[in-house]
Amino acid sequence: MKIYKIAFLILSGLAVQQADAKVTLPDVLAPGMVVQRGENVRLWGKADPGEEVTAVCNKSKVKVTADASGYWQLSLPALKPGGPYTITVNDVVLDNVLSGDLFICSGQSNMELPVRRVTEVFADEVASYSNDAIRQFNVKKEFSFNTGEDNAPGNWSSVTPSDALNFSAIGYFFAKELNARTGVPVGIINSSWGGTPVEAWTSREFLADYPMALSQLRIYDDEGYRNRIKQLENENYARWNAALWAGDPGVNSDVKWFDSDIDDSDWDTVVLPGSYGESRNSWGSDGLNAINGSHWFRKSINVPADVAGKDAVLRLGCLVDADSVFFNGTFVGTTGYQYPPRIYNVPGKLVKTGDNQVTVRLISQNGYPEFVSEKSYKFISADTVIDLSGEWKYRRGAVMPHGPAMEFYCYVPTVLYNKMIAPLSKMSVSGVLWYQGESNVSRRNMYADLLVNMIDNWRQSWDDPDMPFYIVELADFLHKSDVEGRKAWDEMRQQQRKAIEMSTNTWLVPNADLGEWNDIHPLDKKTPGVRAASIVLESKKLKK
Repeated sequence: MKIYKIAFLILSGLAVQQADAKVTLPDVLAPGMVVQRGENVRLWGKADPGEEVTAVCNKSKVKVTADASGYWQLSLPALKPGGPYTITVNDVVLDNVLSGDLFICSGQSNMELPVRRVTEVFADEVASYSNDAIRQFNVKKEFSFNTGEDNAPGNWSSVTPSDALNFSAIGYFFAKELNARTGVPVGIINSSWGGTPVEAWTSREFLADYPMALSQLRIYDDEGYRNRIKQLENENYARWNAALWAGDPGVNSDVKWFDSDIDDSDWDTVVLPGSYGESRNSWGSDGLNAINGSHWFRKSINVPADVAGKDAVLRLGCLVDADSVFFNGTFVGTTGYQYPPRIYNVPGKLVKTGDNQVTVRLISQNGYPEFVSEKSYKFISADTVIDLSGEWKYRRGAVMPHGPAMEFYCYVPTVLYNKMIAPLSKMSVSGVLWYQGESNVSRRNMYADLLVNMIDNWRQSWDDPDMPFYIVELADFLHKSDVEGRKAWDEMRQQQRKAIEMSTNTWLVPNADLGEWNDIHPLDKKTPGVRAASIVLESKKLKK
């Protein structure tokens, strides 16, 4: 009896496991997704080996059997533009699916740059616009040294004033323009990562003719080695920051330099932001080399009575490298690296009539510290704007050696292709919007070949030899006095044009005229987005 009972329990357990087994799909196949109109709807995923998988949409039904590893793939007939549609795969329900035009939006930081970073220019437009027919699949930033990855983690969202803030800014305006002119749903798959070179987006197979890239990959392809590097990096940064704190009297003495009522009459006076390169000849330099460590700045502003008690915003342009900001002795914000615009909210309870103190603790890790010139430095409350440029009080905090070096594994060849591109390649798409190149400027002589090679790589992955690529031209950058730097960027743009000449079904999206000399991330992402949409419409003759 006991033997039969045990056997019965084992079999019952197996039956329960079998009953509980569920089909799984990659993240990109999810409720709210956009599928490419005019193309069969490809679905794929995992199930139990030998399990029957049935997909249903409208009156179409397709069945397949999972292979020995549990993998399955099928295609449903193309859906007419619009929706929403519901697709069921066994017990998995994908509802609110739209059929329209789907694009891969990829590259480095100027593609990744979210809408929230350009609200200084486009806040009203973003806040007043919602459109469920425009959707983004935002791929999580992950790398992998392994081939054969089957999922690019991410999530779908549609355009609302809040969710749009996380859209790729150029992708947002691109999709908005396409939708407005075609009336067809538009989806963008935002697979981008700041600072990454083109080699990171290329498969190992397609780097066979680039021995340096393969050598770099071989150096880092041991996980234990990578972990040891990161462990040491963490220790290096912890020790550097501990030394910074210990050597900074502004934070470790009885009188904190961010307090609103300290006596700063013996502090130096500096003019901020100053002209281009000003810090190299004054507070940021010892006469020969940059002074890294902490730098303190204080400014007193006179606030009128009708502004007291009201919420305000501090706009502090861009600062190199990191900062912590205080208003009347209270911390109001921090940024860890140089590129984001500094926009800090000041609660009304901190704002008083008369003198108010703005304090900035600036941390420089490498190179010259700086308040970037020709940026906006203001205190804003409703209709009251107080200019923060001009004279500030200055005092040096801790003097430090350069910050520790860091390894960014997302820069290693192939690792982003493996995790953020290859798992998406079964999705039928209308084309690729590519904005990248800044990180390859130092090796620009190779860029045209590398980019064409990557394009061929992706086309093979998608099994689409004519898959269109729309290449966004690098924006103008660097001060006019930086002759060699500007020459290098112009040569890089020539490489982009050369790549287009070398490859079919590729187009250049003009963008050089929209740059800002003092910002590698120009705020105008609308104009290139609209230009890209116009080129797509002309090249593909997209219609409703």
